[in-house]
Amino acid sequence: MIASTLGATLLAARKQLIHSLALEINVAALEAHVLFGHVLSKPRAYLLAYPEVALTDSALTQFTALLARRLKGEPIAYLIGQREFYELVFSVTPDVLIPRPETELLVELALERIPRHRPVRILDLGTGSGAIAITLAKHRPQAQVIALDVSMRALAVAKANAAKLKTPNVSFMASDWFGALPSTSCFDVIVSNPPYVAENDPHLLGKDIQFEPALALRAGPDGMDAIRHIVPLSFKLLAEGGYLLFEHGYDQQEACAALLAAWGYAEVACHRDLGGKARVSLGKKTRDGEKYCTIGN
Repeated sequence: MIASTLGATLLAARKQLIHSLALEINVAALEAHVLFGHVLSKPRAYLLAYPEVALTDSALTQFTALLARRLKGEPIAYLIGQREFYELVFSVTPDVLIPRPETELLVELALERIPRHRPVRILDLGTGSGAIAITLAKHRPQAQVIALDVSMRALAVAKANAAKLKTPNVSFMASDWFGALPSTSCFDVIVSNPPYVAENDPHLLGKDIQFEPALALRAGPDGMDAIRHIVPLSFKLLAEGGYLLFEHGYDQQEACAALLAAWGYAEVACHRDLGGKARVSLGKKTRDGEKYCTIGN
């Protein structure tokens, strides 16, 4: 880039983002502001108010390097190392899936089913950055949250986020799904944002998504492998009256409902996100399972 003022540099960056990534003009402008705000440690209001500010060589070099990576498709969240989720800011790296706004629906539905003023046990399967587990722990300080992930690198990110956001009531465990849990484990609520993308889904060809961990995205020919594993085993680990809630693809609603019903869940329901797409399915355990217990036993 030749431009040396803030406004001219942002304008040139916006044009490049539109051309290379086919972004809408408002999205491209926002991305340019986010990147430069990160470099300068300034809010967007400052960038808009002072377009005439002359840039230092250091700032221009840093921004140019970040922009080059973005033009190749690398997600903004990885470039600046963070993403906001449910009004909390989480550190993210390429070792974890980037928290998405639609996953906030899963958190909202879970919070509706978690009492505020008594201890409960919550399990988060495939925690990644820890966004779901930590948010639930933050909003329900009397809950004990256990978060599992098979990736040690993901767990390192999640633990750092828990420390930064001061949530001592969440603990982390390396586990391939339920594998490392004691046989006596019992939970009131189990949540998960599992992999649910089919192997041949064209979305996997998108520039951004190719930078995210495949382990957190792909789930067999129809995208249901992880969900088929989670649903029956969760039933065994739920206390009477407990809930399983999980995110899934927009076209998996019927398959998820049938699976939940087949394994004995009651009150099976699917909830849609703000875009109107089927996003979260849930079911309630209303009869004894193999691992039935009560809190405190």
